[in-house]
Parts: sequence; structure tokens; C-alpha cells
Amino acid sequence: MNIKWADGVSGMNNPAVNNVLKIIQRNDIISFAGGLPSARSFPIKELAAAFQSTLLEEGAAALQYGVADGYEPLRSWIAARLQKQGINCKSGNVIITNGSQQVLDLACRLLVNPGDAIAVENPTYLAAIQVFKGAQARLLPIPVDEHGMDVDELARVLEYERPKFIYVNPTFQNPTGATMSIQRREQLARLGAHYQVPIVEDNPYGELRYDGTPVPPIKSFPGGEWVLYAGTISKIVAPGLRIGWMAAEEEFVAKMASAKQLSDVLTNSLTQRALYRYLSNNDIDGHITTIVAQYKEQRNSMLEAMQIFFPAEVTWTVPEGGMFIWATLPEHMDTTKLLTEAIKEKVAFVPGAPFYTDSQGQNTMRLNFSNSTPESIYTGMERLGKLLKVHLG
Repeated sequence: MNIKWADGVSGMNNPAVNNVLKIIQRNDIISFAGGLPSARSFPIKELAAAFQSTLLEEGAAALQYGVADGYEPLRSWIAARLQKQGINCKSGNVIITNGSQQVLDLACRLLVNPGDAIAVENPTYLAAIQVFKGAQARLLPIPVDEHGMDVDELARVLEYERPKFIYVNPTFQNPTGATMSIQRREQLARLGAHYQVPIVEDNPYGELRYDGTPVPPIKSFPGGEWVLYAGTISKIVAPGLRIGWMAAEEEFVAKMASAKQLSDVLTNSLTQRALYRYLSNNDIDGHITTIVAQYKEQRNSMLEAMQIFFPAEVTWTVPEGGMFIWATLPEHMDTTKLLTEAIKEKVAFVPGAPFYTDSQGQNTMRLNFSNSTPESIYTGMERLGKLLKVHLG
């Protein structure tokens, strides 16, 4: 078919994302590729009870249309939780979205015209790159180190360029696992306010901390009124619920609700009500504690296995939380080519290059530990380590 596609369609396709989705569907491969939470962590019985009681007690209302900004009791619950993190927030500052991914899409709809710039971490979340390219944005790559985005470099860029917004995943970053320091968070909030550039603070992993001391959200610092804070239930309850949120100034929430009405009218009413019932009737913090204990064991298993099986020329991050370890191989190695051979050995990872916006990262890889048992982690790391040793001679 000779279809005249819109200009932004070419940016939507990301072969790396498609390959990851194909890999994680294969049962014969030990996969460290997807960013999946463990199915063992899903509170299935509790959610079943919440959905059943919601239907029996709220039936018609739960199945009816709702409002675009979301179910008010759930918004109030989210606002109260954010207040405990130091964010000045009421229910009117919260909109419920179809996962935090929708926040990125709607932010682009509201702020970005073709050719506008977005400042991003480099490397950064590859599906965010996909959204931004679909919006036909120019991406301004800002380096990431062990302390997160290099905010000094961002400040230099802001002297001559005004992006429509700054995108950061500051806590247990996807893909590197890095956490932005308190000093940089405070500096970033000040920069956003000074230059009047919104900051999209994407925090899907922040409650999955295994070591160290929690750090305040960027939105909690002076200048936080310029921060659009994106959160999700996907990593602490279940991703299939597709419930995320954005916390921002009421003016921005209202604009995003209008954009959301054009996109999907509203987030699933039944799911919002059932989730609120689940959160009200169960100990979510206790549930998160259980998840954290499980994932910490899996992270430690991967770090230990890498120490045993990987050659000395390979280095890797030691994240304090989240779901990923970032490995760096010698510069002459290409992990995209290596993946083809790894799949033959029944083990998979995500090559690092697609997380960059400027052709870097050919010698890096992202390893997910949250969706594997310690036993499969050891087996998979042994297979991968043997392959690496073959290529390093």
C-alpha cells in the first residue's frame, strides 16, 4: 500500500523495542532484556478481591464514564503519598494517566512543535526517545555519570538553547541505575525555574531502594513548580493495571486533561476504583518491603555472578535500587552483534546503543534482574560470561 504517512511516524518505530518484546516472549531463553517486574510480586488475590467488591458495591458507577483527570479518591491518595516525599501537592495537582508513559506523550502534545528541542539524559529511557522522536523533536543529549545527569553541562546548554522541557529519570535511572545527587537535584530545580523550562521528572523506580538513603524528588526543591512529576503503580503493584499519574501545577493538569480527552477520554474507571480499594484495604508499604527484599536478593545474585563469570575487562554499575545493571565492555566490542550470538546460547540482554541519542554506547548493555530467579540469573550470567571470554580471547 502506498500510504502517505505523517512525518512523525518514522520516529515512532524503534527496532530495539520490537526486538526486546520478541525476546521476552520466548520461553527457551533466559532473558535479562525486558524491564519487567516479577510476576511473583503481583498481589493477585488482593486485587481479585478489590475488583470483585468494586463491581458488587459500585457496579454502575465503576462501569460508567468518568472524568479525564481521574477518580478523585485515588488522586487524593496519590497526593497524600507525594506530600510524605516533600512535594506540595493536593488532589487538584494530580491527573491519572494510562501509565507514566502517557505523561511523556501528553507533555509532547502540549509543549512540543516539530523541530523544538528536548534536553535528555544520555543515555536515557529508550521508549522516551521513541515518544520524543515521534513528536519530531530535536534531542539535546546531556551526559550521565554515577551521580545522574551532568547538570553543569545542562546549564551550559541552557545558555544558548531553550528546550521545551528537560527529561530526567533521576532515581535508579533506566538504563544505568544511577541516582542523581541531592546537590544536582537542587541545582536542576533552580535551573528550570530560572530559565522557565519545565522539567519532566520520571520516577517509576524510586520506591525500589535496596541500599543507601532515600533522596527527595526534584519537585520537592525550590523551583519545583516547574517540575512535572510522573509516577506509576506498575513497579509496586502491577503494570497490567496501566495506572500512572502526573503531579503538577493546576494549570498544567487542566491542559493535560484536555489533551487526554482527545487521546483516550479517560483512564479505565473500573481499574482506578479497584486500585483505590486495594490501596485502602491493604498494606502497600508492607507489600513494597516484600518486593524490595526479593529484588535485592536478585540484584545481589546478578552482581555476584558477574564477579564470578565475567572477564576482568568488563565493568558494571552497582545500583542502590531499581531494576537494572549497566555493563561496559572494551571499546572495540559491539553488543548489538553480540546479542545475536547470545540468543544462540539462550541468553539475552538489551544492547546499549539504542539508549543514546548520538551514536554512542556500542560497547554497553543493560541487564534486568527483577524478572529472574537467582538460579536463572546464575545460569544466564555463566552463559553470557563464557561468550564474553570467547570474544576477548
